[in-house]
Amino acid sequence: MSSSWNDKRPMSPHLQVWRWHPAMMSSILHRASAIISYLALFLVAIGLLCLSTSGSLPLEGLIFSPLGAIGLFVFVFAFTFMALAQLRHAIWDRGAMFEPKLNNTLSYAMIALALFVALIVTLTGSGVFS
Repeated sequence: MSSSWNDKRPMSPHLQVWRWHPAMMSSILHRASAIISYLALFLVAIGLLCLSTSGSLPLEGLIFSPLGAIGLFVFVFAFTFMALAQLRHAIWDRGAMFEPKLNNTLSYAMIALALFVALIVTLTGSGVFS
């Protein structure tokens, strides 16, 4: 089968062709946060199953350690960012906020809000505010 493509440029854009911008960063972060959220929810489900059958959490010392607080922060950030990204997609489905400048601002705002929520939940959960 012969190809009629005579152009020397690649048929599809590659990362070397594109210049990084906030909307691209939030798109990649949305995919990563979905993977993290699914893995974390799976671990929560296993922990609840172990708690219901044995009466104790597996690796309880690790969960309530500083490493566990970092894990909580990452999980809450990923879950919050994924929810905000889904909200942005719902707005896009209505045909709004496609302007590049507004979209980049929205991307930064989503990241900042997800970081803020994750920080508050982590600090509250670790007993800093109690």
